[in-house]
Amino acid sequence: MNLPRKTALATLLAAAMLAGAVHAAEVSMAGGNITFDTPANWLPIMQTEGDTEAQVFQVPDPSPTGKTSLARVTVTVTQVPDISSFHQFMAQATAKALALPGYQQDKVAPVPNSNLYTAQENGTEFSYTERYWFKHGYAIQLRCMRPSRSQAGGTWQASFDKGCEALAEQLK
Repeated sequence: MNLPRKTALATLLAAAMLAGAVHAAEVSMAGGNITFDTPANWLPIMQTEGDTEAQVFQVPDPSPTGKTSLARVTVTVTQVPDISSFHQFMAQATAKALALPGYQQDKVAPVPNSNLYTAQENGTEFSYTERYWFKHGYAIQLRCMRPSRSQAGGTWQASFDKGCEALAEQLK
């Protein structure tokens, strides 16, 4: 292989790796009214369509914790006619959260239109962050849930939280 060809191959490989590290894919919901990019390591695991749409992504936990506790991010979008309907959407989601086993409100005060709490799933404590927006006639919920304690450690948890925060910035 000659030098220019090696350089071109190396450049192409580096560009592909860099592109994959930045964004996995652009996601479009609500007929293109709601769009966002996800981190490269988030795996789409479920999608629903219709008046209420949902996109669910697994955020892989490389530790043994990840084999039994699925960290995930869900974006739910539904069309609502007005702000009152948006508040009803939030109230229904909050009622579902309150019904989760072991529900415990976080001690840190949440920002407006959000919930921070822990709850049990299959005997494991999960940390939940939920945020809500009323945008373009749609109620949007971002729900990030991860094991409260993962053997992957603080670096993985910080990466998960950073990805959720980046997604929240896009959904505003």
